[in-house]
Parts: sequence; structure tokens; C-alpha cells
Amino acid sequence: MSHPSQALTGAAPQRPSGPSPVRPAASIRRTTTIDTVWPEGFGQPMRMVARGRDLATRASGSMEILDEAEIAISASVRREILAIGSAPSIQRLDRLVGVRAGGASRATLNDLLGELRGTVAFQLLDDFAGASLVAGWVWSRWVPDWGAELRRSGARGNGGRGGQMIGVCTGFAPGSTALAEDGGADHTLQSACPVGPLENPDDPHGWHSMTHQDGAPGMRRARRLDLWREETMLHVDLGFQDSGTAPSGGRIAVHEYRMRALIDPAAMTLVSIDADPRILPYRECPGAIANIARMAGGRVMDFRADVLSRLAGTLGCTHLNDVLRSLADVPALARQLE
Repeated sequence: MSHPSQALTGAAPQRPSGPSPVRPAASIRRTTTIDTVWPEGFGQPMRMVARGRDLATRASGSMEILDEAEIAISASVRREILAIGSAPSIQRLDRLVGVRAGGASRATLNDLLGELRGTVAFQLLDDFAGASLVAGWVWSRWVPDWGAELRRSGARGNGGRGGQMIGVCTGFAPGSTALAEDGGADHTLQSACPVGPLENPDDPHGWHSMTHQDGAPGMRRARRLDLWREETMLHVDLGFQDSGTAPSGGRIAVHEYRMRALIDPAAMTLVSIDADPRILPYRECPGAIANIARMAGGRVMDFRADVLSRLAGTLGCTHLNDVLRSLADVPALARQLE
């Protein structure tokens, strides 16, 4: 599935995966979405609804919901949490108010709610950092000359170091075509691709219920993790997509990955991994998959931290790293699989 040579071609990948596969028998599927809208319009606070579910599919075909959560977040333009609530209720959640997305939100989450690691709620809260970072991209499809509009308004991008992107990731390595003259992202060269629904009509229970997005700028980060045991190994099939509403209708994606992994169930270490970049914004972006073998042999329960240290800067892709980090929940899911 890996295609590192794409980093050397003239175009970014635009190969949408289509609907999610039908759930394997005797498996657990985790699905999560974080849907973002701007009730007051461009340049105003964002409203995020995060939902997720763990669904067990037995060998007989019967199903059981093992875990589910919904979290609502209001965040400022600077990605600071203004208000937060959840169902079911999470104690101490209100202490996240005022925390800014990124390293600060992840550190505070670990300190306050570390006991939730492995749950749907923890995955949703951890993903606030990445989802809020990419959410504003959808406005590039709705606001003419979006980059110029950002400069005129005095706003700077949330990515990188105050909008400076050089060295942030593989796609923005020095000399990359993704970089504008001022060191920010070159939005004129940014690629995206129309995508269809994630739901598979042959598997109507394959996803949890999502919020409706249509007719206005809206962004969605969607994840799927399928886990099953085959002979002596745990098999993981991951799907990841960042997509937004298009003014003409439908959805358009800026990031999409598929990934397969084998995990030793006794040691909970990564045996092998294979990533397939389906949709990415710049031609250099797929180069990051050449480095993910660095994670082989590592304990997956440590991946939330280890991925960020082993694949830092130009060794990794911000969004590919987000896919890899979700493998940290495999041990908790595997216990329920057994």
C-alpha cells in the first residue's frame, strides 16, 4: 500500500478511498468525528461537536455498543476552549476551559483526565488539538482569495510557528513547493479532492450518527479503527479523513490516509505498518510515510508521546502522526475484543 515515490511526482495524491469497508466479523470498530462550524461567520469562534462509538461485532454477526461519547466545545479563533460539555458527563472537564489547543491541551488532558486513556472520550479530547488546527481550511473553499483575506484582516494562520511553516513537517521542509515566499503555506498550490460519504450502504451500522453539514462552511475530522485477531496477531485497519463542505454541494477533502498494522498481542508492540496516502495537499507530503518504520518494535500504548518525538519536524506529517497516535488505544480495545 505504501507509495513513497508519489513525493517525487508532479502532483499531490487525489485517490479517495470511497465508503468504509464492511466491518470484519469478530472485531471492534471505533469511529469518531469532530464537526466544526462557525455560527457567527468567518474569523469568529468555532463550535465543535465531537462524537464517537466503539462497536463490537461478534462472530455470529450480533452487535454490541461498548462505549460512546459526545463532547461539545466552543473555541476562540486562537483555539482556546471557551466552553465545554459532554454526554455522559465527565468530572473535571470544565477545568479545560481557557486551555489552548496543541501541546498545552494534550498535557492538561493527561494531567486532569489520564484515567480516561483508551476510551472514546479521551480520543475525542486528544483530537481537539489536530481538528481545531485544520478546521479553518474549509474557508479556503468559501472565501475568495482566502490567503489574501487572512493577511488583510491581520490574522495569522494557526499552523506552524505563528503562521511560519518552514520545517514544521515533511510537506514544509526547506525548499518545498508548499512554501510561499513569506514562509507560510502557499494556498494557491494546495490540492484537495471531492469525496463521497464514508458510510457504506452494505453496512448501515458501520458508523455512529453524525451531525448534518450542508449549505454553510463546515469541517469534519473522521476516524475509523477496525481491530480483529487473526491467528497469532492483532490486525488493525485505520481510516482518516479531513473534509469540508463545498459551496457547490457535497464534500471536499484535504487529508485522507489508509493504514494497516500488525501488533503482537502479548507484548503489545508494533510488528509492521503500512500507510497509503490517499489525499494530501502538496506533492511533498507523501514523503512522510517513508519514516513510519521507525515506530516498528515500539509499545503501542506509548504512541501518543513516542510518535511526536520519533517523527518530529520534517521526519513526519502532522496528520499522519495523528493517525499513528491513535494506535495507543489498541491495548484497551483488545481487552474487550478478547
